[in-house]
Amino acid sequence: MRKSRSLTALAIRFGAVVALAVALYSPLAAQSRGTRDQEAPVREAVEEVAVDEPVAEQSLFGHLRQGGLVMIPILTCSFITLVFVFERFISLRRGRVIPAPFVKKFLHQLKEGKLDKESALELCSESGSPAADVFAGAVKRWGRPTVELEQAVLDAQERAAVGLRRYVKLFSAIANVTPLLGLLGTVLGIIRMFREIADAEAMGRIERLSNGISEALMTTAGGLCVAIPALCFYVFFSSRVERLCHDLDTIGQELVGLISAEALAEAKSARASRRNAAAA
Repeated sequence: MRKSRSLTALAIRFGAVVALAVALYSPLAAQSRGTRDQEAPVREAVEEVAVDEPVAEQSLFGHLRQGGLVMIPILTCSFITLVFVFERFISLRRGRVIPAPFVKKFLHQLKEGKLDKESALELCSESGSPAADVFAGAVKRWGRPTVELEQAVLDAQERAAVGLRRYVKLFSAIANVTPLLGLLGTVLGIIRMFREIADAEAMGRIERLSNGISEALMTTAGGLCVAIPALCFYVFFSSRVERLCHDLDTIGQELVGLISAEALAEAKSARASRRNAAAA
């Protein structure tokens, strides 16, 4: 009997503890269910947007528009670079600057004694290439001492080099200007972003702040994308001009060795020796 009473008391105590636990757990569970019920529509809406509305990829024109007005001079510089790259590739072709058929024919005829001053100048005028201009500068001093002819070749070579270097410095200017334009766009984009932050309506609206960030980054990227190729083309065309000027000097010196006073006197004495040997 006593034992049953103790078991009854234990059961009552256990039931009281369970009831108390249920009473304490029920509000927490209800609150938790309410929170989950409130979060569920938001989570489902986000998942629905993520599934049904994928992020649209912008076109190249859309990305350029994000850079703002500073992208206009940057794109202008890129267009100028592209135009003059094609122009310099055409103008600095070796076959146009130093046409091999003309040079070989001209020097061969001089060695054979088939050209005089007038006919040599006529051939140079018909060619019209930078190599012909260098030859013409030396031919005009036909029969003068070697030192004078070498100076004439150097002068003609400098005049030809001016034409070869035309527009090459333009690439250097663009390579220096476009990063500054990109930096200007970056500063303007940051200023715009801070203005949006100062606006009370922009608080919590990331899309409005992202416009300034996009403008800053796009102008910087655009400036570098134009400046780096422009610098590479400047180095490339400068080295090509230097090689062409060296080759012009080489063929000019070869011409000096054929029409200088010393060379003509030596050739004349050699022909006289051959005639005397033939007569004997």
